[in-house]
Amino acid sequence: MINYATITAFEHEFKKLEKKYPSLKEDFATLRKTVIELIHVKNILIPSAVPVEGLCDKDGKYVTMKVRKFSCRSLKGKGANTGLRLIYIYEPPKKLITFLEIYCKADKANEDRARIKEFIRHL
Repeated sequence: MINYATITAFEHEFKKLEKKYPSLKEDFATLRKTVIELIHVKNILIPSAVPVEGLCDKDGKYVTMKVRKFSCRSLKGKGANTGLRLIYIYEPPKKLITFLEIYCKADKANEDRARIKEFIRHL
């Protein structure tokens, strides 16, 4: 069983995107079951989710992941190539996933590395 948490900045971004994409809440729940839990519970590699280079712990205490293919029904005709990105940290010893950032690739080119590093500092 995996536990989930969010940071305040993620919640703010999610609410903002949810206004723009009404199906986001349901699509996010589906993503948790079909991508995140397959990776971290069943150990099945999913090519759309990759570690964020330079922001993973060498001792395995945490791994920072980016989901590049996020299917959102509100973005019709785009399927999984919607341009939505999700950044999270998985802590295997605690079986905890903390969602750090969600953004649209059209609005922002890359993840907020400073935010990720700040979160990691407090682990």
